[in-house]
Order: sequence, then C-alpha cells, then structure tokens
Amino acid sequence: MKLIRPLAALALLVASALPALAADAVYPPGLRLGMVPLVGLSKAKTFPGFENEDGSVKVLITELPPAAYNEVVSAFNANPAGTNGVKPDKIETSAGLAYFTAESGKAGDTLVKRYSMIVPGTGFSGYVAVQVPENASKIYTDEAVRQMFATATIRKEVSADEQIGLLPFKVTDLAGFKDVRTLVPGSSIILADGNESSGYESKPFMILGLIGATPQQADDRARFAQEAALQIPGLRETRITMSEPIRINSQPGFETRIDGVSGKDKTPVTVVQWIRFGGGTSLRIIASAPRDQWSDAFTRFRAVRDGIQPKG
Repeated sequence: MKLIRPLAALALLVASALPALAADAVYPPGLRLGMVPLVGLSKAKTFPGFENEDGSVKVLITELPPAAYNEVVSAFNANPAGTNGVKPDKIETSAGLAYFTAESGKAGDTLVKRYSMIVPGTGFSGYVAVQVPENASKIYTDEAVRQMFATATIRKEVSADEQIGLLPFKVTDLAGFKDVRTLVPGSSIILADGNESSGYESKPFMILGLIGATPQQADDRARFAQEAALQIPGLRETRITMSEPIRINSQPGFETRIDGVSGKDKTPVTVVQWIRFGGGTSLRIIASAPRDQWSDAFTRFRAVRDGIQPKG
C-alpha cells in the first residue's frame, strides 16, 4: 500500500498536467478523417481542423492521395533514424498505424513546435499538421499532442449534402451521380458513376471547381480555354475536336472538347471542359466519359452544368 499510493498520486499529477480530450471525435466538414481535439481547441474558422481561441495553436486536417501513406512508410523504414535530427515515430490509432514527427522551428519571429502525422485510409491518406507556439507548449506538450493523434479515426462516408454545402456555389441537379467526393474542401468536388476503389475513368464523371485565373480580355478566352484543356491531369494522347465561345447561364463561357485516353487501361474517352467566366474567379467543369457512353453522359453533364447557381 505504501508503494501504490505514491504511484497513484504520480499518475493523477501527470494526468492533470495534460489538457483533457473532448468526449467525441470531430470531423472537419467534408473530410473523412477526424479526431478528438484537446480541450481549448475548437473548429477552425478558415481551414479544416482546430485552433485555440487566439488562433495561435493550429491543427490542420486534410486528405492526401492514397499512395502518400505508403511513400512515407517506405521512407521511414529506409531511414529509421530520420533526417536533420527529426526522428519518426509511430502510434496505433483506430484508423490504423500512424507515423508522426515532431520538430522545432519558427513561424515568423515566433518559436514553434511542429508535428505531422499520416494515417491510412480507404482511397486516401489522412494527414494532420499541428503548430504550437512556445508560449503554449507547457499546455500542449509533446505527450498531449501524441494523445490527440492516438484518437484519429475515419468515417466511411461523408454525405453528398455536406460536401456540396461547402462549395461557394449551389449544385441543384446531380443528374443521377451517386458518388460524390471532395477534392479540395470548399473548392472542388467530383461526381461519378465509378468510385475510388474501381477507378473513375471507365464510367462518366465530372469535376466541378473554381479557378482564380480569368482572362482580362475576351479575345484571350479561346487561348486560355485550350491551354487549360490540354493540361487536364490523367488525359493522354489528346486532340482538341472543338473549342468555341458559348453562354452558360447568361454568362460568357467557353466549351472545349477533347478526345484522348485515360486510366491505366488507356480507356478511349471524350472530355468536355466548360469555363464560365466571372470577375475574380471562373467556374471550371471537366466532364469525361468513355466514347461508347458519350451521348447519354453528355445530356447528364449539361443538366449538372445548367443547375449550378450562385449562392446567396
């Protein structure tokens, strides 16, 4: 009993030195990765994740391509000692085995501690980056951050309404697309008949998002649209078959069609790119379908395009 009592007191002292965890995992809107934030942290206002009241402690949560996790694991296994004095560590979570690092640095003139963690997901890799300024490090300690990392968890689905609701425009017609995935939270999504596991290229899919670059002169729109079309990721052996100005919901736009091949099976596809020009930003829609499915798919593509409305 004489030994047990001091140990119990020590355990209580250590526990009281750590900021407590909230009760339940919190998922940033549109993301499948979540965790239980430490007390004093709440949902961030300008990025997906958490922050303290004055915004000095930041926890960024995002999704990376599925290969990112294995690349990090391979790098850690190849160099267990780490580089530049930063030694990788690992921790078990309900999402799977996570790898993380901790290092000191500067944010401007402020000394900070930075932590990063990557976890496996189905069709994606979950990533968390934490920044703690020196004046908060006695509360948000290494052990406290590790404790928070250990609560990382993954939800299987994010509702279409939740993902679409984050966009800066309204999508009023999904045209039968069932699979909705966020590409950039609050900025772009993919609508598809396929899914991440089977791949998107063999069936119709659309990517909706905003682009910041907008031609200043109407005469530059054709060149701008064609250059953008030829840079569509994953599209190879391309040939522009049509490119012309159109009106999209009473706004100036441009339609460009491209034939090419896509995916590891080199599926022959036809792609249409619509750009609806605005002031500071433009709406860009990329829609792809195998050529033998093009006719029906194009009707659906137009229904989605014409149903996109401004918010407010």
